[in-house]
Amino acid sequence: MLVVYFLFPQQETDSDLETSLELIQAEPPQQTETPTQNPVPTILMVDIKGQVEKPGVYELPPDSRMKDAIDAAGGFLGTAEPKAINLAMKVQDEMVIYVPAVGEEAVLPAIQPGAADSAGAAEALVNLNTATDVDLMTLPGIGPSKAAAIIAYRTETGNFQKVEDLTNVTGIGDKTFEKLKDSITVN
Repeated sequence: MLVVYFLFPQQETDSDLETSLELIQAEPPQQTETPTQNPVPTILMVDIKGQVEKPGVYELPPDSRMKDAIDAAGGFLGTAEPKAINLAMKVQDEMVIYVPAVGEEAVLPAIQPGAADSAGAAEALVNLNTATDVDLMTLPGIGPSKAAAIIAYRTETGNFQKVEDLTNVTGIGDKTFEKLKDSITVN
């Protein structure tokens, strides 16, 4: 390298040095895909059951809400209990939406995505991120006002990341959480 330095005049070396510095300081090209982040699904697959015009599995765009899912299934039947569904809640991939009839108590599917598949699992866990107010009121110590507070918290701040986040909801203290922790999930 020293030989090259002596062969070229000083001006060209300064120019080469400036060009090299510009290349070093230039921003790297933007990557179109980041392998460390979880990819956002391009479509959501949702299974809609119960009191809707056309029950079945539907493809929905990302960021869809329950209202979009119910509309895709043709809307509520006259026998449906629309109060049991939080129409503002965001839909998740692989979600099961059950619309109960008037007077019917909402039932959760026996096995939800991500739930442990064991023969001894007699009771399904209530998913804090997908449960309706009716589902939440099946939990010990949760009445209409606490169920509404849980749904309001979820709507305002997004999905629960861990079950312990339930203590951030107004009216849910450590004692209430201790009663609930074995009956809830967030997957």
